[in-house]
Amino acid sequence: MIVGVGQLTRRPESAADATEPLAMMAEVTEAAADDSGAGAGLLKRIESARVIDTLAWRYPNPGALLAQRLGMPLRDSVKMAAGGNSPQMAVNDTALAIQRGELDAAVVVGAEAVYSRFMARKEGVAQDWTQESTPIDGPEPRKIGIDRPGTSEAEMARSMVMPTQIYPIFENALRARAGRSIEEHQLVISELWARFSEVASGNPYAWSPQRRTAEEIRTVGPDNRMIGFPYPKLMNANIQTDQAAAVIVCSVAAAEAAGVPRDRWVFIHAGADGHDHWFVSERDNLYSSPAIRACSRAVYELADVGGDDLAHVDLYSCFPCAVEVGADEFGLGLDRELTVTGGLTFAGGPGNNYVTHSIAAMTGVLRDDAGSVGLCTANGWYLTKHAAGVYSTEPPASGEFRHRDVQAEVDATPARASVADFDGPGTVESYTVMHERDGSPAMAIVACLTPDGRRTWANSNDNDLLSAMTREEFVGRPCSLSTGGVIRVS
Repeated sequence: MIVGVGQLTRRPESAADATEPLAMMAEVTEAAADDSGAGAGLLKRIESARVIDTLAWRYPNPGALLAQRLGMPLRDSVKMAAGGNSPQMAVNDTALAIQRGELDAAVVVGAEAVYSRFMARKEGVAQDWTQESTPIDGPEPRKIGIDRPGTSEAEMARSMVMPTQIYPIFENALRARAGRSIEEHQLVISELWARFSEVASGNPYAWSPQRRTAEEIRTVGPDNRMIGFPYPKLMNANIQTDQAAAVIVCSVAAAEAAGVPRDRWVFIHAGADGHDHWFVSERDNLYSSPAIRACSRAVYELADVGGDDLAHVDLYSCFPCAVEVGADEFGLGLDRELTVTGGLTFAGGPGNNYVTHSIAAMTGVLRDDAGSVGLCTANGWYLTKHAAGVYSTEPPASGEFRHRDVQAEVDATPARASVADFDGPGTVESYTVMHERDGSPAMAIVACLTPDGRRTWANSNDNDLLSAMTREEFVGRPCSLSTGGVIRVS
């Protein structure tokens, strides 16, 4: 169960005032111990530190460094593989280890200082943070999770590298599947994001708590430039934050021995992990996720709950399409509240660590609504790696945490063959138009299906085509493809 959580959001005025990620991790771990009511007594029981991959600064053994700072009797140091799924995966793995009797208490923790790093580059300041050569006394780190590139060489050759270049392709596929016009769909997703903004406005740890209306979110302008059609800036995750969060997980026996009051306990009922067919090119379609679907079936069955039993939900929310797909696969309506933080645009998207914040926030929400059930989901790479967890202040009816690795189920679902280069006719499956910082269209990235059903990728820099793609529906249109990813659309 979770017994203590800590969060912080810090906006330094200059790079010289910035706090390094390791120090922020120590601060939120201490805050989590204090939140439990047991304080330092609980820290002295933490045997494992599961540290979320940090983008802003590299530490060879962050768990051992953290233990040195806080005096934790560490015998297990874990570096989670990169990916937004890793915090929930870490909680799932920790719960299993405790249930097997391998651990009594552990901390899942992460911190980012991307905001400060950008500021330091702008100011020309070298940050004097902990170096790789710093002496470390503690166990060698081990890795949990899959650490491999999220895009194939063929995809990268067509400029599919960043989330901002790939998630809009999913969104346009969703719009076409729903049969909406561009204007109708922008209204739907801007209203969804406005509800997320409203939640963020009440979150004391939100990076951008200013409440935004749906009209503000969908209206393109100097302060809300189009990035990858159909997403203006206010529909993208915000990675430029300085934030940290920690979650302490322990056994009932350890909590009782440390003196953690019963009203701090939040039980982890069920968890699931799995990934979709790894590369986007391999997926059967661009608007669903068999892995999220399998995770939903698993946690619903293992926790003996359904969508109607969930009083509180936090769906991974890097872009609107991630929420739309997650809600669909979990059988949840878009008209209900789907976040407890405000999401990665407004609460903040601190690299791989967002879900540590969402689990921490969910813990507080459930304590305030004792007996209710909450769900947190997590997503890594490009709707690729997934994890889910069900939580409640009441213990599970089964008397134990239950977990399922859904990979075999996902691997058995249909996949699609792909081809790097193709000459001949095709059909536009989905697309995005990337924009320059001045708002002008720069390049189209187009997913196409060949006559035999294979997927291939193409690019275009034709200004007339790029402009038309942002005004008219191009999904389903016939096209002509040639080697090198050249496309002409009828």
